[in-house]
Amino acid sequence: MDIILARTYLEVIAAGNFVNAARRLNITQSAVSLRIKKLEELLGQPVFMRTKSGTSLTPAGRQFERFALTLVKVWEEARHQVSVPAGYTERLVIGGQYSLLPGLTMRWFGRLEQRLPDVAFRIEAGMADRLIRQMVEGVLDIAIMYRPQLRPGLAVEQILGGDLVMVSADPDFGPELDERYIFMDWGEEFVAAHNAAFPDQDIPRSSFATGALSLNFIVNTHKAAYFPARLVRDYLDTGQLHLVNGAPSFSNPVFVVYQTDLDPSLRAAALEELHAVAKLADAATQDVLRELDAG
Repeated sequence: MDIILARTYLEVIAAGNFVNAARRLNITQSAVSLRIKKLEELLGQPVFMRTKSGTSLTPAGRQFERFALTLVKVWEEARHQVSVPAGYTERLVIGGQYSLLPGLTMRWFGRLEQRLPDVAFRIEAGMADRLIRQMVEGVLDIAIMYRPQLRPGLAVEQILGGDLVMVSADPDFGPELDERYIFMDWGEEFVAAHNAAFPDQDIPRSSFATGALSLNFIVNTHKAAYFPARLVRDYLDTGQLHLVNGAPSFSNPVFVVYQTDLDPSLRAAALEELHAVAKLADAATQDVLRELDAG
């Protein structure tokens, strides 16, 4: 069976309908329909029922899901094995959510590169839903993200509390949130907590869903926003940013997700080095929170 057909079928399940699946696969809706039709012809059974409310699996479609997942995962494992560069014995594919890439992910990779000289690496970036999808399909071996989903064959552990604090390039900026405040979208939990903490606040003029990638923009334009405490430690030390006294902090924990069948020695090394990086990040976070509490 064509792996592309299995991937398209799994994408329709994840997206909920053909339209969203086409968007996520960057193909036309008709192309998705043709692939699913071909899959159904090969199986001799319909796999989806299309209704006004969306797309649902038929009994045959539900039965085929685990086989499709296995098919895609075995294919990815085969690709990993044959793509190991000469001179290396194994390959580890690491994923990181975009806003975790420049900090935790790359520091983690740097330690792993030293720890595992016989291992080749590949780094992937994406949003949490994409990373989970790649984990399920076997594209990734291990990944760090903010909001994971527990799926069969995957293990999830929290590695960091990840408190968010409000910072500003202006030392006199207050928690009243004027036009210089940029709303950083750190996910549904943060949005709800932010709304509860600032119930009378109008919708900010500007909102970003770019995470840590916007930190230098905030510094250079003298704006204010919420960022992980661990990321702003150095900026506070140099005076480029200042904590906004009176503004609450919010929890935004970081998790690691890994394949349960990942080679035990690779898994142990990866988790040990990640926890070492997380410990340093947590120390920086606690320093910032103590400074915030001191006012």
